[in-house]
Amino acid sequence: MKYNRCGQSGLLLPAISLGLWHNFGGVDVFENGRTIIRHAFDRGITHFDLANNYGPPPGSAEENFGMILKKDFPGFLRDHIVISTKAGYTMWDGPYGDWGSRKYLLSSLDQSLKRMQLDYVDIFYSHRPDPATPVEETMMALHHAVQQGKALYVGLSNYSPEQTAQAAAILKQLGTPCLIHQPKYSMLVREPEKGLLDVLGNNGIGCIPFSPLAQGMLSSRYLNGIPQDSRAAKAHGFLKAGELTEQRLTQIRKLNEVAGRRGQTLSEMAIAWLLRTPAVTSVLIGVSSVPQLDDNLAALKKLDFSEEELNAIDAVAPVS
Repeated sequence: MKYNRCGQSGLLLPAISLGLWHNFGGVDVFENGRTIIRHAFDRGITHFDLANNYGPPPGSAEENFGMILKKDFPGFLRDHIVISTKAGYTMWDGPYGDWGSRKYLLSSLDQSLKRMQLDYVDIFYSHRPDPATPVEETMMALHHAVQQGKALYVGLSNYSPEQTAQAAAILKQLGTPCLIHQPKYSMLVREPEKGLLDVLGNNGIGCIPFSPLAQGMLSSRYLNGIPQDSRAAKAHGFLKAGELTEQRLTQIRKLNEVAGRRGQTLSEMAIAWLLRTPAVTSVLIGVSSVPQLDDNLAALKKLDFSEEELNAIDAVAPVS
């Protein structure tokens, strides 16, 4: 495993981190998730990323992860891993279970710690900006979590370049600098290249893209249709079959041809493509099996790209 410094902090993160957005909730097989996490750690993945609402049902991924920690990572092993969680999306009914108020963020963090049976998380994120709450209030809540000892670092997710710059300035003034930003970023979703990566670089903030495989579209799974065990076939999944249009499938197949010429699978190339730039600290992957995890880790064998390869990718999947 390769480890990269996160922004201008002292924290090193593995080039590939494991996200528990899918496949680790109450609807999934517990022992399968446990096996994946154990194998990930054995392969050098030391960063595990969660959020309060991961499941389904919401909260169940944290509960399962807490049981796995208790079974397999007792005592000093906690000091060998980085655990992150977030709050910002709907978690419970009523006026206090959503968005970015101080009450919601700090209450949610307390609930997350109880579910995972932890005293603290390493990184606590504001999962999305709240248009109805002053950004100062949201950032002060993150700062307070660190002051309480319930988080070591703070981060942002799904913030625009302008929102990120404003939030980072407030956090710096408070004395709790923003460690990391988690945007949606892949060869098919290149929005972060429109200013966000520059903001992160200028402020010494690390970048950890989520959905690097575009919910699995940048893999071999959908080259010949929709498998029954795929995300697109699941009723509770975020990737819908309707997104796999013929135009999108043609795009995916062309990218697969570029990967083949590189001697990589499409998923390996998609991950390596994100790691080609120092702006990206780590890539956050989601997997449903150990073989799939190993396939993604194989991306680290070839991270270099020729100008011809990058031009070919840009021709198929340009910044729009």
